[in-house]
Amino acid sequence: MRRLLLLSNMRPKRMQKLKLAANSGQNPGFDFLQECWNDDPALQIVIKKLLAKFPQWGIAVVDGVLIEREE
Repeated sequence: MRRLLLLSNMRPKRMQKLKLAANSGQNPGFDFLQECWNDDPALQIVIKKLLAKFPQWGIAVVDGVLIEREE
């Protein structure tokens, strides 16, 4: 129960950062995306759309897991 409350408090801040990334094209960072992906399944849809919009970030979803392309 406490975890759900914590996630619901974090979601608006995370959504704001994801929306900023969508509007600016600035990669919010793999670690941030992975944290959102793992902690909050509701944000997975938003992240999938971002990754489709910005393939140049080099991040993809493979078998339900975020992966970062190595340089």
